[in-house]
Amino acid sequence: MDLTDQSEHKQFREEVRKFIAEYRHLAPGDTAHSYRLMPRPYSDDVRNWQKLLVEKGYATRTVPTEYGGFGAKPDILKSKIIVDEFFRANVPQGLYSQGISMLVPTLLEHGTEQQKKDWVGPTIRAEVFWCQGYSEPNSGSDLASLQTSAIEDGDDFIVNGSKIWTSSAHVAQMIFCLVRTEPDAGKYDGISYLIFPMDTPGIEIQPLQTMTGHPSFNEVFFTDVRVPKSAVVGGRGKGWKVANSTLAHERGMLSSANMSLERLQKIEKLIKSEEISSHPTVETAALMDRYIRLQARVQGMRFHEMRLISDAAAGKPSGLGDMVCKLLGCELNHQLDALAIDILEETGVLYDGIPSMELDGIWQQLHMYDLGLIIGGGTAQIQKNIIAERGLSLPREPRLGQG
Repeated sequence: MDLTDQSEHKQFREEVRKFIAEYRHLAPGDTAHSYRLMPRPYSDDVRNWQKLLVEKGYATRTVPTEYGGFGAKPDILKSKIIVDEFFRANVPQGLYSQGISMLVPTLLEHGTEQQKKDWVGPTIRAEVFWCQGYSEPNSGSDLASLQTSAIEDGDDFIVNGSKIWTSSAHVAQMIFCLVRTEPDAGKYDGISYLIFPMDTPGIEIQPLQTMTGHPSFNEVFFTDVRVPKSAVVGGRGKGWKVANSTLAHERGMLSSANMSLERLQKIEKLIKSEEISSHPTVETAALMDRYIRLQARVQGMRFHEMRLISDAAAGKPSGLGDMVCKLLGCELNHQLDALAIDILEETGVLYDGIPSMELDGIWQQLHMYDLGLIIGGGTAQIQKNIIAERGLSLPREPRLGQG
């Protein structure tokens, strides 16, 4: 792949720089981390910035115009230019979330025409906040064993059951949810993928406190929740296929190389501003060695993602590439957090309301939050097993006999 700007891309880079110079005064402050760790409805300035980026083609760039997007053709170099120039100018990029990054591409692939028209545009403009109803108390790693039921009643389903580890459920307006509509069908065949409002009668939300100090996860209970059959995405009983599309996009979101690059840039600022034992951090060989190694891994992840995007544009399957991203990307982010904490020394472990803290102690919160993401979206152990068995053709782990 030739990453050198050609004439078309040189012109596009200048267009991006001109946009940033003209509109950067409208960009919100550094809110990306706080929205991620402490989910809440988007503020007006965040929504307005997102709408502007969508309108100008700097966020959700390839979403078709008929569904509210910019409608650009996939171009990996232009996508890279947008990222590079926004980072260079220290200007917030487009939002990533369960709705924008996971549901929208799923709807574009599996949704009905009406579902796309109803939900894609409002979601990418940050007008609708979504949550994901997948895991259950007894169905986590073995997601297909889920038991939340949806019983047919005329033109509706009546949903009963519960979900757990539901990120942002306490602030979400909508949910995309897996339910069992065909109890007599096979384990993977009787599941349907529903989308419905979180204010539907019969839904109860119980926040779960995490070690970050914030209830970003929730347990959600459904008691005789009435959902229209038109809310099914991808066909009744076909939810497992649709769910796997969403999971693939989730792995990409959780391990985004752009997220790692953002942290690397913040760590660079720490290195330049902090001192270790009255000496500039840059003179501390052990920390600089860690920084350089992590810098190389971040660049490696970026190139790996670009390769996957190129393959997708050419119609080639990603294979296990997205699982490699999930495994290595989440571990990389956790190690970046740890480096930032070590650079800050004893103050690095403090958080929440300490006025002198860098970004109000965000590094300690990120370090704990990202440890959870090594588990969320498919644990590192499961990712390793799948990569080993399907990618390296290693034998499956032996199953214990009954009794």
